[in-house]
Amino acid sequence: MVNARGGDADNTGSSMPPAPRPLHSPQGLGTMQTVPPSERQRTRLRLLGAVDEDRRDVEVLLTGLQQAVAEVHGLGGMVHLPGGGMSGILYLVADSGLPESMTRPWLIIPVRGTAPPSRAARSDTVAWQPDLAPPDPVPGRDPAALWPSRLPAGIGHLAVPVPGGGGRRGALSVLFAPGAEPGAAEHAFLNEVAAWMSGRLRSSGILNPSPTLLHALENGPGPREAAPRDVEGDGVPSLTYTWDLRTGELTADGPVEEVLAGVDPEVMYGGIEAWAALIHPDDLPGAVAGFDRGIQQRGGFQSEYRIRRQDGIYLWIEACARTITDEEGAPVKVIGTVRNSNETHAAAESVGRALRHMSDGFVSLDTDWRIGFLNQAAERLFGAAGDVAGALLWNVPAVRAVPELERQCRATAAEGRPAGFDVPWPDGTSWYHLRLVPVPEGLTLYITDTTERHLREAERAAAERAAAERAALVQRITRELAEAVTAQDVIAAVADGVMTPLGATGLIVLGVVGDGLTVVGSRGYSQRFTRLLDGQWTVRDTTHPVGDALRTRTPLSIASLEEFLTRYPGAENLIREGGKQAWAFLPLAVSGRGIGAAVISWGGPRALDDDERTLLTALSGLIAQALERAGLYDEATTRARTLQRSLLPQALPELPEVTVAARYQPAKQGADVGGDWYDVIPLSAARVALVIGDVMGHGMAEAATMGGLRTAVRTLSELELPPDEILDHLNDIVGELGTDAFVTCLYGIYDPVTRRLSYACAGQPPPAVAHPDGTVTFLPMTPDPPLGVATPPFETLEALLPADSLLALYSDGLVESKDRDVTTGMNRLAELLLQSVKAMPAAPADASDLDALCATITSALLPAHGALTDDAALLLARTHPLDAKNVAEWPLPEDPVAAGQARELVRAQLAEWDLADEDLIMTTELLVSELVGNVVRHACGPIRLRMLRSRALICEVSDASLTTPHIRHTSATDEDGRGLQLVSALCRRWGTRHTRTGKSIWTEQALPAAAVDS
Repeated sequence: MVNARGGDADNTGSSMPPAPRPLHSPQGLGTMQTVPPSERQRTRLRLLGAVDEDRRDVEVLLTGLQQAVAEVHGLGGMVHLPGGGMSGILYLVADSGLPESMTRPWLIIPVRGTAPPSRAARSDTVAWQPDLAPPDPVPGRDPAALWPSRLPAGIGHLAVPVPGGGGRRGALSVLFAPGAEPGAAEHAFLNEVAAWMSGRLRSSGILNPSPTLLHALENGPGPREAAPRDVEGDGVPSLTYTWDLRTGELTADGPVEEVLAGVDPEVMYGGIEAWAALIHPDDLPGAVAGFDRGIQQRGGFQSEYRIRRQDGIYLWIEACARTITDEEGAPVKVIGTVRNSNETHAAAESVGRALRHMSDGFVSLDTDWRIGFLNQAAERLFGAAGDVAGALLWNVPAVRAVPELERQCRATAAEGRPAGFDVPWPDGTSWYHLRLVPVPEGLTLYITDTTERHLREAERAAAERAAAERAALVQRITRELAEAVTAQDVIAAVADGVMTPLGATGLIVLGVVGDGLTVVGSRGYSQRFTRLLDGQWTVRDTTHPVGDALRTRTPLSIASLEEFLTRYPGAENLIREGGKQAWAFLPLAVSGRGIGAAVISWGGPRALDDDERTLLTALSGLIAQALERAGLYDEATTRARTLQRSLLPQALPELPEVTVAARYQPAKQGADVGGDWYDVIPLSAARVALVIGDVMGHGMAEAATMGGLRTAVRTLSELELPPDEILDHLNDIVGELGTDAFVTCLYGIYDPVTRRLSYACAGQPPPAVAHPDGTVTFLPMTPDPPLGVATPPFETLEALLPADSLLALYSDGLVESKDRDVTTGMNRLAELLLQSVKAMPAAPADASDLDALCATITSALLPAHGALTDDAALLLARTHPLDAKNVAEWPLPEDPVAAGQARELVRAQLAEWDLADEDLIMTTELLVSELVGNVVRHACGPIRLRMLRSRALICEVSDASLTTPHIRHTSATDEDGRGLQLVSALCRRWGTRHTRTGKSIWTEQALPAAAVDS
């Protein structure tokens, strides 16, 4: 049925409808007294009577439901009707005035349940439940799991039956507000509406489906309703029969001999027993089991068996049938068809003979995985047919030796799709391709010998593997050379990527300086030899192989010591000192300019093949380009570090709320500078923002990105945004930089009034907190990914920090290295904080102690001599809460007198704080009066005034409005618009901060020098 959804025009708005006055106790629901309808009820019934006759069934239900809910002042209502397909089930077909979360559990309910609609439909009486509860479950559906949370207690549920035909009824139900109890008048009106629904729907057949419709819905079309099976596409006629399960009588729609020639024509008169007597003894159990399953499952079934003719010869027939049930669901008869399938079996036997002698193996399996047939080729693998026929496939010894076969067979049967795969046979030398094809009777298995093909594929795979290994070697060396940034990185990449695969024992890289060749680096040679070689050869000298290689720009290989001395006799002493016996000299040139040479050597004679010479030729160009880049590295590093230093804070602010110190250590040796940064930003209301971040990667671009993000963080902080929104905006900025830009960041706001740290994180490690009691903990974090790949929203977390807590924010470069994972580094940081904090004064007067602590921590966690591969940043902050005597807060009325009260409170509080400077008092009164007056005129309450004495005198006026005030230009005749101009002129800073309950407008004024010193 179509489920109608509609609203209640008479039951809208946020106010609860008034509860009707109860007319009698709910105990009398079962024997409801007759109450004449009121004039209003008669009007509603007349409106229902005027509904168009051609209105659809669902519209009829929705119209009546809306009138019913409106008349009895209900919260909403539902209509449930029985379904033709499933007896014992009620379906929700219309609802009004209820949200989807409340109607979802009521979509399907059982007639035998305890809910009011179930009881009303089942017992044909009014049902009342004073406290709404989930309906009883139906198979496959648990309404309790769908029940909405936070429903008010005491919602009443009243249901009345919707009459139907043949004992099939629906229910109209209405929900009432807590405490409201329907009386007899409401019951009577709902019964009238239900009767109207029944009358309008009875002609449509929804409430009283015909037996034919019920039979079709519950059982599907029977054999007589389906298309005639006189011809099955092959010209074979069929015979339709009926078997009465109560009497055992068999009847047919024609003579048996017309379809089953030779079968006793009188067999039908003998009933089912006479028919069973003709079935072949071997086929009788299967035929009986098929009939039993079909009858028990109330469905269709099909079987094939042999039946005896009068001359004693058996005839194959195919039987199809369907079970027919009565209105109670009990099977009463079987209707089916039979056809002669003897020719089909004769054809199958012919196919079997062909399968028997084909060259590939063939095995037929039934649904229980038993072997039914195998040909001669399969017998050579599985064993003789007489030994394995009827056996489980998994019990055949050859199959047990191929465990993959069972798994593949079961997976193919489960998926119902053909599959093929190759398996090695247990003899260790043969391979076979097995193709599995599901068929209605089970599975067929085709087996093809693929041994020769596998041998050819193995040879081809070996050649491809060798080529792939060479390609992988080039790719790996290319990647390592591309990542190398210093000359030593280049030498390490060549040594690791070339020497080991080629079995080399030595490597020397020479660089061109002027006209000479100097040693840039080496592997496998003594320092004495490299000192002798350094400057020994010149570029233009052809008495040594390096000069020849640079002149011809072609790699040169020498396979033995004898060959070397024959070609270059003048280098005998130097070569013998090196102790090598084979060499490959690779010229290094960039843009036609020789920049050096790489010499790879072996400890014994070694002749290079064509593939190895091609590999070394390709590598010479890559090595040359890498060395050229290394020459530019120092210059680029110096520029990037200078840029990065200039983008970091030159000095941290001195604030009474926090004492801060920081350290930044750039990466060295093998990595360019990166984008780590930190910042301390004073905010309104004496709050302080603490920031640390890391732009992933190294170089000028990363340093510039860091500077831009640090500026963006400061700009966003001026907007007084919470931490999660700060990260949302930063994520958008990073996303616009490109897909390869990733940034980690932690942004926290410390409030000295509440002592709470609000923070949000994107990929940063958790901050550490050293408590005054001597414990160190790490703040909880959410697993948000870095900016650039994160998906907002981010989550803001809060932590309460005791007075004089020490907060440590750090980048991953401080705690993680190639020799230490993050967890180990964080544990080490906690130990250092614990040791250092115990040795520090309880409350340092300045940042000198924290600065010394930064130096201690970084020196303990970072390598001492240039092995740092990632930038490291550390920001320490000791928190100092604002004393309660420096905080004053009052509520103000939403009335014009609020400004005057605010002025009095300000004057009294400044006097209490010994800030009796008359200019300060008058200025503060004027500022607070203007802010409070603005709220009274343009915003909404509640209004609160708060004053803080910290690094400045801070005044805040809060309200529940989200509207942000702005300064605007005014003309000489305007009466409004000058207040914020006055506020801006009288205070040092002012602004607006949005809160969870609205906004706060704040001002900051400088304190007198004496007050600051105190």
